[in-house]
Parts: sequence; C-alpha cells; structure tokens
Amino acid sequence: MLAAILPSRHGGGTPDAMIYKETLLKGAFAIDLEAHADERGFFGRSYCAQEFEAHGLNPRVVQCNVSYNKARGTLRGMHLQEAPYGEAKLIRCQRGALYDVIVDLRPESPTFRQWVAVELRAAAGQVSRMLYVPEGFAHGFQTLEDDTEVFYQMSEFFVPSAARGFRWNDPAFAIEWPEPVRVISDRDRTYPDFDGMQRQDLR
Repeated sequence: MLAAILPSRHGGGTPDAMIYKETLLKGAFAIDLEAHADERGFFGRSYCAQEFEAHGLNPRVVQCNVSYNKARGTLRGMHLQEAPYGEAKLIRCQRGALYDVIVDLRPESPTFRQWVAVELRAAAGQVSRMLYVPEGFAHGFQTLEDDTEVFYQMSEFFVPSAARGFRWNDPAFAIEWPEPVRVISDRDRTYPDFDGMQRQDLR
C-alpha cells in the first residue's frame, strides 16, 4: 500500500525548514524540503539535527551510502540490522525513481508486520521527497526507471554479523511490488521467509 501521510510540525518557536508527514507506521516519515525559489532556481534544507530531535527522529549520522541500479525493475531487500545495531535511515532518490518499502518489525508496535511504500523520484528543478525509517524496520526498494541512484544516511555503522534479511515475496507480508522483478541478487532471492529468519537466529 502506498503510504497515507499526515503533515506534522513541531511546536517550537523556529519554523521547520522541512515538512514532516508521518506514514501509517508510527515514527516513519516522508519528508519534503521547504523550497525557496527565485529566478536562480530554489534552495532548501535537506537535513537538520535540531528538527529531527524536535520530531522524535534519531539525528545521528555515522555513515552515508549510495546505491546505483542500472535497470528498471531491480529489487533490493528486504534488509535490516538487528539490535543492538539497529539503524535509522534517511533515504532519498538522487536520480531516477524507486518504490521504497518499509516493514515494521517492532514486536511492541501496534503496526507490527505491516508495511507501507513511498515513491521517491528525482527530477531536475523539483523538490525530491525523502523517507525516514526508524530502527526496527526492514527496508527494500524496486527501481521504476533505469539508472536509479539512491542515497542513504545511516545512524549506525554497518555490522556484518548483525545483518539480516527476508524474502521480498514472503507471503507473511504480501508486499505489492509495482514491476516484474527483472534484476535481483542471489542473496536477496534466496533469503528465508521472516519466520525462517527468526528460527535461524535462535540456533
């Protein structure tokens, strides 16, 4: 399901430089720039630690990653990093377009095992939407155009021993992908389903 989003502004005295829209999964936000346009183009802030803290978002950034995808229909996911190395992510599309999917895996959450998708696009002269993903979520995406480039800001360092994943078409979630899967890695294609992933972790 594409995410239903509600605008949010904090109650402080300084106006936000970004527009925060919470998805149906609590704590996950679509974020738009508050663009200031003139004859030169526009200017907008794409990250502010103070604003993130005011909205209850994790402002820590320790790594940034870029994912380049040559072909439309490329699928990456579903990925997560287990506690105590859970990652909050700020995701944006720098070129092309993608269908970005997140799954709430917080057992205490009222939306446990639910998913939403947000379409992220990059176009010259237009403000690009971002997606904030809290710790405790799985993440994946499918490209909607050739030559799609994705930029991530991460709150935690990559820890290979804590990296986990489950199959993109796991019936437990029934994620609706918009395109046939044309490119996928062997690792992602052969992940266990979510329940199988949990059983592996108990061994």
